[in-house]
Amino acid sequence: MYKLLVINGPNLNRLGKREPHIYGSTTLEELEQRIKNVFNNQCIIEFYQSNHEGFIIDKIHDVEELYDGLVINPGALTHYSLSLRDAISSISKPTIEVHISNVHAREEFRHKSVIAPVVKGQIVGLGLKGYELAITSLLSVLGGEN
Repeated sequence: MYKLLVINGPNLNRLGKREPHIYGSTTLEELEQRIKNVFNNQCIIEFYQSNHEGFIIDKIHDVEELYDGLVINPGALTHYSLSLRDAISSISKPTIEVHISNVHAREEFRHKSVIAPVVKGQIVGLGLKGYELAITSLLSVLGGEN
């Protein structure tokens, strides 16, 4: 059974409270429980959230030895963190980038992802469902379907 890691970056611990008109009213804990329920018998999923770039980088490094794949919502780090990009490119495990909102329909600074060139794919603007789609896609990649 595949073991996956879902990383959520800065401010995503504020889901359900932060700008609910953009991110919805579901909390991070509720999202994690929903994902566990959906993929209960398909894979093992662990979750990690941090507001600190270095901690996220350390966790990405762990993926190489401990996990089969990574789903990451880097939050605002998406747009400028070259160190996060380098951490992702340093691992051989497939990675899918997720964003709850459609970053391309928001402020111009959100349109560019420095992460996108080093991930297998990107899912944006489909709300919390994007996490499920990312995990489904990752499982397909791991199973040799993509």
